Amino acid sequence: MKIIILTHPEFLPDEAEALTLLLDQGLNRLHLRKPGCSEAQLEALICQLPPVHYEHISLHDHFPLQARYHLGGIHLNSRNPQPPQAFKGTVSCSCHSLEEAAYYGPQTDYHFLSPIFNSISKQGYRSGFSETQLRQASAEGILTDKTIALGGVSADKLPLLHSLGFGGAAFLGNIWHDYHSRTNLPTLLHRFEKLLNVCKTLEE
Repeated sequence: MKIIILTHPEFLPDEAEALTLLLDQGLNRLHLRKPGCSEAQLEALICQLPPVHYEHISLHDHFPLQARYHLGGIHLNSRNPQPPQAFKGTVSCSCHSLEEAAYYGPQTDYHFLSPIFNSISKQGYRSGFSETQLRQASAEGILTDKTIALGGVSADKLPLLHSLGFGGAAFLGNIWHDYHSRTNLPTLLHRFEKLLNVCKTLEE
């Protein structure tokens, strides 16, 4: 299963160091998602990351930065519904219903489906699907290895997601909820290593 991490919506202390370590440890893809930030703010963060990892980074906003730094992907959303002209990298999108997943799935390299579980980062943002609905969607070919589960995902839920046919999981609240600065890096990396180990076990 693929592991994708979304950045915290706000800029965090020592964030570039944390993101670099996650990428160094084998993170499949990093999504830079900073709603409301300026292009200059996002560019400053990108410039602190090693260029060797740029191919594993997707943008949610300020798409001109993709071409400027040769980043690997873009993520379509309500703010940015279309990819830049002539873009040839990885395209992903957000889906919040099985109907959207069925429609956009064939058009993108992968897509988020959320909220799968009750959100960790958004108070009151509850699961939008029952296990029965998800199993039916898997049987119908709506859930595929291009479908990435988002919303309330943690390491203990990965075996269930794997059995449902998801191709991976995206993490936000589970990763960043207790990160405040570089003093929290050991905990962050330990949590990420646990995710990698569970995924490795599932693939054996």
